[in-house]
Amino acid sequence: MRTLVVLAHPAPESFAAALAQAVTEAARAGGHEVRLLDLCALGFDPVMGAEEWRGYGTGAPVPPDLAQHIAALRWAEAVVFVHPTWWQGPPAILKGWLDRVWRPGVAFVQPAPGGALRPALTDLRLIGVVTTMAAPWWVATLVMGTPGRRMLLRGLRACSAPGTRTFWLSLHGIETADAPRRARFVARVRARIAAELARRGAG
Repeated sequence: MRTLVVLAHPAPESFAAALAQAVTEAARAGGHEVRLLDLCALGFDPVMGAEEWRGYGTGAPVPPDLAQHIAALRWAEAVVFVHPTWWQGPPAILKGWLDRVWRPGVAFVQPAPGGALRPALTDLRLIGVVTTMAAPWWVATLVMGTPGRRMLLRGLRACSAPGTRTFWLSLHGIETADAPRRARFVARVRARIAAELARRGAG
């Protein structure tokens, strides 16, 4: 299965980067093709400027800095986002990537007034999130309602093939998680990636 891993963290020595490496290695070990988009390392600009906004959904030319990102998204049969959860959501660079790359004509077909959005990423059959957050499980789940999950899984799923699977893996209390606990989470991520991609077939 063609797997796109999207990493959103500014520090290459971060635990998020280690998780992205684990996802990549687990996918490749299963015989799947993998592409990694390290948004911060690539210097991705998350800001949609005024001219881009004016042309959004009008058929205007797509900004050239988005070309490799759109090509990778269209190539993918699976997308796995790896990021920390900051202020109850993904880092700004990932939100900007979604704003600019998952655009009309790429991720979905713009509906007519009163009509329903139609998916354009019909090869995409698996969307997953691997994240960390400072809050303990009970706060993140019962108080905050699992921040980010609705946007990254339920919202994006509407742009993909019917029957697309989703998964969400989160390490809570990251700031106090010791090395053994982090290692267990990495092992859990590797196992889940291998299982999810195997279920979908080699593509």
